[in-house]
Amino acid sequence: MADLVSSRHLRRSLPWLLIVIAALVLPVLLPPFRLNLLGRFLSLGIVALGIDLIWGFTGLLSLGQGIFFALGGYALGMHLQLSALAPGELPEFFGLYGVKALPAFWQPFTSPLFTLLCIWVLPALVAGVLGYLVFRNRIKGVYFSILTQAALLVFFNFFNGQQKLINGTNGLKTDTARLFGELVGSDSMQRNLFWLTVLLVVGAYLLSRWLTRGRFGDALIAIRDDEPRLRFTGYNTTVYKTLVFAVAGAMAGVSGALYTVQSGIVSPQYMAVPFSIEMVIWVAVGGRGTLIGAVLGAVLINYAKSLVSEALPETWLFIQGGLFLLVVTALPDGLVGWWRRGGPGRLASMLGWPPRTATYPQLDLDPAVQAERSELEGGMK
Repeated sequence: MADLVSSRHLRRSLPWLLIVIAALVLPVLLPPFRLNLLGRFLSLGIVALGIDLIWGFTGLLSLGQGIFFALGGYALGMHLQLSALAPGELPEFFGLYGVKALPAFWQPFTSPLFTLLCIWVLPALVAGVLGYLVFRNRIKGVYFSILTQAALLVFFNFFNGQQKLINGTNGLKTDTARLFGELVGSDSMQRNLFWLTVLLVVGAYLLSRWLTRGRFGDALIAIRDDEPRLRFTGYNTTVYKTLVFAVAGAMAGVSGALYTVQSGIVSPQYMAVPFSIEMVIWVAVGGRGTLIGAVLGAVLINYAKSLVSEALPETWLFIQGGLFLLVVTALPDGLVGWWRRGGPGRLASMLGWPPRTATYPQLDLDPAVQAERSELEGGMK
């Protein structure tokens, strides 16, 4: 029994062990370009964790997380645009549109503290308000998904048309700005941002794990499985759903800020519909309701996308669609769920290797048992 428990513990801890080893070894082995890509994809793991909270545990499939992702990116991008300017100077793009004075909503972003708060507070507030308006009217299921995507289109078109205020479709560049006196796009700064991303991913995971345990986590799962019954017992499900949706929005904002400084630009394309749909695919492939699967799905799929697009740019959409079909038809629990439920053992059995005993795995190591099994197999032949 002890061996069985240790085997299950190993299956659950192996993904985290691989992440820790990768975080320690890859900065030494990878060239700056590849390390920068890995940092970007790890930052996407934070928004994926938020989606797992609201979809995997609460049953709310949001197709509009790009709103909150972009808000966090724009908050940091605006600060970086202003940080290197002398008093009275304006970002360069304002001159192209004849803007002579800094707009009022830009001015607070000269403060680093305000910016750090705005990165996660603003997306959380927007998500909380949007969520409350939706959940108080008991909108759920496919209607909730359609509504979040509609909100995404509204924000996308609004940001896309604000040329004079936020440079519209061109977005805000961040790689040429300076942070703590160092160029944001430099190799040393990008390495530091990679370490920061690793720490924040771990922090976001621990927060998500804490939220999904105890009575709050039980309430989220009850909302997913049978919300009317939970409401009948006296729980205000609107409060729970609004709160978890706001937390997911805050996580998306932090993810967007990290992605912005590592990709070098923030633009309305972060609010494009396909990008928000891709976020859902990351969680589905990694493993809905597993948390760690959301992070692994974001990293693995985006790294695969990068490698495939370098070699065969036109084939990635077909591969992505095939991955989603594979998950829907054969791996409904995603890669992590498949691993935790003994998927490797079942695969080995399909390939001809004898399955390990589930109840008493130590018996497989007993020489007498192995000899008896060999005799039985020889007699059957």
